This record gives sequence, structure tokens and C-alpha cells, in this order.
Amino acid sequence: MTNIIIDMSVSFPYNLLAKKLKQSRRYAMKKSAVIIILLLILSLGICGCSKEDSSQIKIGVIAELTGDVPAVGASCKNAAEMAVAEVNDSGGIQLGDKKYRIKLLIEDNAGKADQSASSAQKLITQQKVTAIVGPNASRYALPAAEIAETSKVVLITPWSTAPKATLDSRTGTSKKYVFRACFIDPFQGRVLAKFALDNLKLKKAAVLYDVASEYNKGIAEFFKEVYEQNGGKVVAFETYTTNDKDFSSQLTKIKQAAPDVIFLPNYYSEVPLQIQQAKRLGITVPFIGSDSWGSEELIKLCGKDCNDYYFSTHYAADASTDATQKFIATYKTKYGTTPDDVAALTYDSFGLLWQALKTAGKNDRQAVRDALAKIPQYEGVTGNMQFKEGSGDPVKSAVILKIKDGKFTWFANAKP
Repeated sequence: MTNIIIDMSVSFPYNLLAKKLKQSRRYAMKKSAVIIILLLILSLGICGCSKEDSSQIKIGVIAELTGDVPAVGASCKNAAEMAVAEVNDSGGIQLGDKKYRIKLLIEDNAGKADQSASSAQKLITQQKVTAIVGPNASRYALPAAEIAETSKVVLITPWSTAPKATLDSRTGTSKKYVFRACFIDPFQGRVLAKFALDNLKLKKAAVLYDVASEYNKGIAEFFKEVYEQNGGKVVAFETYTTNDKDFSSQLTKIKQAAPDVIFLPNYYSEVPLQIQQAKRLGITVPFIGSDSWGSEELIKLCGKDCNDYYFSTHYAADASTDATQKFIATYKTKYGTTPDDVAALTYDSFGLLWQALKTAGKNDRQAVRDALAKIPQYEGVTGNMQFKEGSGDPVKSAVILKIKDGKFTWFANAKP
């Protein structure tokens, strides 16, 4: 320490120096206190980040709550919350000698591919979820599935039927961590092509589809291939791009081709506008659709314009098992509406996850994946699912529904 010598013979502002020293000491003390507080906060933060609640299992959901198909996201969210509430209300899920409550973490992908990927990344790295359910639409499920596969975290997509969702783009083999609760497009395309030919006896078809969407494009191509292999002729194969609103040019070409039936493998939010524009052009042939028609919003938007048309989907609310009827009744009581296929498939996705957790016997990502991959059969509300070794795609039936008097009614079953 430097000594300060004061010459009392010289006029010197001693009081001022004392004041400055006092202020300096006070500042040093304040600075030390701030540093101590910051270190304390930091240490608490570190402890808080590293310490997980061992009595909970975190499950993530990625849903299209906003964007182009919000009805899909709403159904997914409803069914997820219902499935989790049932487990928690019963005291939790039993793993070994301990019960765990489920913590549900829901992310909105806003109907965007990049946000689907970032939502998956957030749930995996920040929220530390054990598994993810969703997204639903194939164009959003694909990027999220890539993140899950790379991170080695289970992702179950309820509604994505595009084959690429569960396929490794580099090797062409099945992804190890990505599963689905629905059938895939090659099967659905075949069902619809055979239905048009064998049941409706319609030999000339036209197709209008979104070329920018993996789902729409894939099922359109599968339909065309099977339809023509079995004696039909696709006389028009027209495309548009996501968010287009004017289809008059494509529909004019379709009208000139004189088909017997028009296939629209497009989303419920697009189909009503396409059918209404077709009718204004004087097109009177019937339309058929795929599982993307399966929201009650379609009926609200389309009204009588969609009456007597058919589409393939995953289950029929009016022709189902006792377990399915129980699910439907509970859902209607809770949300005031009949569950669509997205809700039913989401509920089945959680059912698969619960079974995998119980088989694993512990809250461990890898153990849950291994248990899920070994489920040979699962009896869900959308029907019986069989999983083949090494594949996340279940073998299951489809149904054909008819739109009649503002309702979806069962028409036929289609087995693999």
C-alpha cells in the first residue's frame, strides 16, 4: 500500500480527500456486492438448468396451430392434451416401481417447414423431451423428422403419409427414430385408383395437385401409376403451387379433356375453392379426394358443392369399435365436435408412445425408441396397426367415406 504523507504546513483540502477515500471504499464495496450477486445468480441458473424434475416425462408436440391448415393443428393439440390428461388424471404412467406425470410441451410450426425444424431442435436440445409427436402435414413433418433422426430422438407423425418422412434421404433405408400412425401414400393412391375403376366404374380421370407439396405430388403420381396399370386413362394431369387461388386455367384444360372423374389430393382449405371454380366452368363430373379432405372444415367451406363425393381416410366415426366410440364420446364431451382423422391418429400416436414407455420401463430416449421399434401390433382407435421389423410404417387399413347431407359417412373398407 502506498503511504500518503500530508504536510500540515501546506494548505490542503483534507476533508475533501477523506470524502473521496470514503466514496472510493463505498464504490469498491458496491462493486464487490454486485459481483457476488451476479455469481450467485449464475450459479443458481446453472443448477436450475442442469437439474431436471425426475418425476416428469417431457413429451413435445409440433402442430400447425396457425398457417395454412389450422384445423389440423387444433385437432392434434386437442387429442394430445386429452391423451396426456387421461394419464395424469390416473396418477401418471407406471415405469418400474415409480409413477411419472407427463409434461406436454406444444410448439406451433405456423405452417412453415423451417419453423418445423427449429421447433424440433428447440424441443430436443432446450426442453430435453423424451419424444415428439407431430408435425402432421408431410411438408412440415419431413424437416422435423430429419432433426429428430440426427438427434436420435423418437418422432411419431400422426398424419404424414409421404414415404420420405420415415426414409433416410442418404441411404434410402428406413429412419431408426421416426415412426407414423397412418398408412402411406403408395397404399392410399392404390386404394383410390382401384376405387375409381372398380367401384365407380370410371375409366377416364383428371388430376389437379400442388406440385410444390411432397404429399400432394406423391399421391397424385401413385394414383396415376396404378390407375393406368389397371386399365384407366389419365387424360389431364394439372398442377398448381401452394397458396394459389385461381385454378381456372388448369380446370379449363381438364374440362376440354372430358374426364369421367377428377382426383383432388389436396388440403381441405383448397378443395372447396377448386370444386366451386370447376362448377362455375360447367364441370359436372364427380370429384374424389384423399385423407387431406378429412376435416369438418371442408364441409363448412364447401357446403352442398361437395355432396356425394368420396375420399379415402384413416377411420370412420360412424362405423367403429367400442374403444373408438369411447374415444369419440370423450372427445365430443371435451371439445364439442366429432374428432377428425388427425385427432384420432394423434391419440393413437400417444397410445403407441405410452406402450413403448411401459415396455422400456424407464424414461430414456434410446430405450423408448428400441421398445417402439419392437411393437408388433397395436390396437388403436383408427384400427389395428402392425409394424414390420426395421420400419416405422404401420400396415393398416383405409376407409372410403362419402359426403352425404353435410356429414362424413362410411362407405367401404380397404385392406392392405
